Amino acid sequence: MLKLYIIGVFILIIAIIANGLIVSIGLKSWYDFIELLSSDGLKAFSKLQILDYLWLFLGYPLILGCGYFIGLKCYNWFFS
Repeated sequence: MLKLYIIGVFILIIAIIANGLIVSIGLKSWYDFIELLSSDGLKAFSKLQILDYLWLFLGYPLILGCGYFIGLKCYNWFFS
């Protein structure tokens, strides 16, 4: 259980940092995308640029996966 918690904390930290950086760059975050979906429905998909799609469906999952990897490595380093 501790292992899952530590990995989860690292994923959370990485997600917070990634969201802050992405907003400052000007790309859409998942929060922006969900807001667009709730206000515009399916028209929200036409309001995204190619970089938004790349970030949301490739970059963000990859970054969160890196958060998992870092968390796992830190857990193994602390408790092995």
